[in-house]
Amino acid sequence: MSINAREILSKATCLHSLAEIDSALDKMAFEMKERLADKNPILLCLVLGGIIPFGNLLPRLDFPLEIDYIHVTRYGNNFSGNSALSWKATPTLDLTGRTVVIIDDILDEGISLAATIKYCKEHGASDVLTAVMLDKKKPRAEGGILKADFVGIEIEDKFVFGYGLDYHSFLRNAPGIYVANID
Repeated sequence: MSINAREILSKATCLHSLAEIDSALDKMAFEMKERLADKNPILLCLVLGGIIPFGNLLPRLDFPLEIDYIHVTRYGNNFSGNSALSWKATPTLDLTGRTVVIIDDILDEGISLAATIKYCKEHGASDVLTAVMLDKKKPRAEGGILKADFVGIEIEDKFVFGYGLDYHSFLRNAPGIYVANID
């Protein structure tokens, strides 16, 4: 499939600007500090989508923490997930007895986050929390998590890209959250 990313972006509608995202990140950071400042948590970036929210959230968190990442996907280059999870990388830090916060771009069906929570608990985490830039208002898939502990912005059930979310592997770097206006 050939993608003209510039054309997709030029036809897209911006749902949330960088200023709105910054405000949401500030709110998330405040809530996380209130709950986690004395926990010395491990913040776990769920890549690829979580990279941009994760990187922009970190400087806002002024308490001791460690960082690591995990890469699990159901989507590949598809618009919707399939049932098979693909584990690409697991954390290198020891999760035993630790509070872990999984940071991702979006809570959609909730399957990838549920699997990551299960992984962390199976590897000894004492508490596992989730933080998402976007929470898509829609029914979750069977076995998916219902809600995240920390949420930046709630959105309607639309196909979105930008700020970590991709459109066929492109446009993760779009400066805001956009809805694709596909013909």
